[in-house]
Amino acid sequence: MANRFEEQLGELGIQLNVQQKEQFHCYYELLIEWNKVMNLTGITEYDEVNEKHFVDSLAIVKTIDIKNVNNLIDIGTGAGFPGIPLKIAFPHIHVVLLDSLQKRVKFLNTVIDELGLETIHTLHGRAEDYAKKVEYRECFDLCVSRAVANMSTLSEYCLPYVKVGGMFIPYKSGEIEEELCRAKKAVKILGGKVKDVVKFQLPDTEIGRSFVEIEKKESTRKIYPRKAGLPAKEPLG
Repeated sequence: MANRFEEQLGELGIQLNVQQKEQFHCYYELLIEWNKVMNLTGITEYDEVNEKHFVDSLAIVKTIDIKNVNNLIDIGTGAGFPGIPLKIAFPHIHVVLLDSLQKRVKFLNTVIDELGLETIHTLHGRAEDYAKKVEYRECFDLCVSRAVANMSTLSEYCLPYVKVGGMFIPYKSGEIEEELCRAKKAVKILGGKVKDVVKFQLPDTEIGRSFVEIEKKESTRKIYPRKAGLPAKEPLG
């Protein structure tokens, strides 16, 4: 069973040591246990969690050399995807996980403790609020998000966290040309530039995935992000 997971990671050029394999297994067990009392995922079968959460989270190596990433923030992390799998596979990265739901943050803190992960911490609150704080604004090499939001809204949540020269890479599904076209103005307003879109299928599945590479070219103006709720209600562009 585990071999399939390792083969899929092998296709991405990722090899796990014994401790990392144990951490992924423990993460899976905690996810299933906590999922009985709160809604963390609709996917619970072992191979499917490996594929659609763990491998999917790590597939970002197709777009960026993770060895050059010192720190990242995961906006709207939910059950910890992609931030925790990235932390397990690449322990050198300092990781911040942000989510607006206190119950999920409690789960994330339990995972961090049980797996013995270091240089990773959680934030409970809204992306619009933490982006105004000096200790998080324009501090990260990489911002990631698998959150379900349109690109214009997601860019306003995420680009303020990225340092100039850093990258914002949202995980999007399938065809995104139209959505991306609508978001280009917002990305530019926020100091970013779309570099590339990397498309692929998850190994052994019919699931199409698109990574949008957005480079931070200049500082985001202080008025962004706008107050909580506005980026979703009135997307830029």
